[in-house]
Amino acid sequence: MRRSIAPGDVLVVKIGSSSLVEVDKGLNPAALERVVEHVARAFSSGYPTVLVTSGAVAAGLPALGLSNRPTDLAGLQVAAAVGQSRLMGMYADQFAKRDLVIGQVLLTRGVLANRTPYLNARTALSSMLERRIVPVVNENDTVGVEELRVGDNDRLAALVSHLVSADLLILLTDTPGLYSADPSSRDATLIGEVSSGDWTLDSIAGLPGGRLGSGGVSSKVAAARMAAFSGIPTVVASSAEPRVVERICRGEAIGTWVNPEARKLSARKLWIAFGQESGGRVTLDAGAVRAIIRLKRSLLPVGVREIEGSFTAGEAVEVLDPGGRIIAKGIARISAAECRSLQTSAHPTTELIHRDDLVILRE
Repeated sequence: MRRSIAPGDVLVVKIGSSSLVEVDKGLNPAALERVVEHVARAFSSGYPTVLVTSGAVAAGLPALGLSNRPTDLAGLQVAAAVGQSRLMGMYADQFAKRDLVIGQVLLTRGVLANRTPYLNARTALSSMLERRIVPVVNENDTVGVEELRVGDNDRLAALVSHLVSADLLILLTDTPGLYSADPSSRDATLIGEVSSGDWTLDSIAGLPGGRLGSGGVSSKVAAARMAAFSGIPTVVASSAEPRVVERICRGEAIGTWVNPEARKLSARKLWIAFGQESGGRVTLDAGAVRAIIRLKRSLLPVGVREIEGSFTAGEAVEVLDPGGRIIAKGIARISAAECRSLQTSAHPTTELIHRDDLVILRE
């Protein structure tokens, strides 16, 4: 249920490229200043706030003579390298006008997936907040390769929320919140409040994102669910809404509120569930569903009714119930081909997904 956030509670605010950048013009100074004002007001109201920002790649495009986001890794790295300094320079200037100092924090999946750098990052962020320094976080796109990338800044914001034990995640975008359908559709309605496990979120997750960003509705749904399984509520709202962060903290009905889950996942299981792209899907029979959910067992090939994709060992796999709904996700210990060969074999103990690598999303 939507509620107010008490002063002293930690916020993570994420701003997307579509809210910061004008097509063919680069960074929009007025939009960036508006975001800085939101975060500065949160600090002055007693809310230590981490800002997760997109925009580095988009900020570098005009200097490179480009109007569209590159699709190749080298192009993205160059655009990020050129745009990162421009973006941080503007943030530093605007926060300085409000007597706040920023600290740039560049993260990769490697930092978030390994315990020692994870703890180091947590200590650094906590120390900055204690000293009233605004951490400005982005993914390190300049040196990132696919194996090290978080993937988008919505998910990064959710991981940072877990990292700093935030009390609220706010995803600021260019729409008033999450809609029941494409916002341009006549039948679309704003979702005011929703449970993270609501099937409505599954139905809207395929809606498109913007031209200058890497996310979209799907990444915001994934981020909200990551935060929910950390016990953290999420609000998706418009960055153009006046004093949006302050008003959300007061409990005003702005944007879409996604309720947290009662149970919490570890950082590793959060990453399995929401941070990795799926290499395929498996549909289970009713007995296998009961085994993994109620009996807390590993998933065996014998319980698999249908296999989609050609996933390999070590890849993430979505697990569906007989009705085709995603109920879990896990890391495969064998390939799709091996799973098919074992479905009718006499080796019932061979595991497709071990219990330790299986995340139950709906019980």
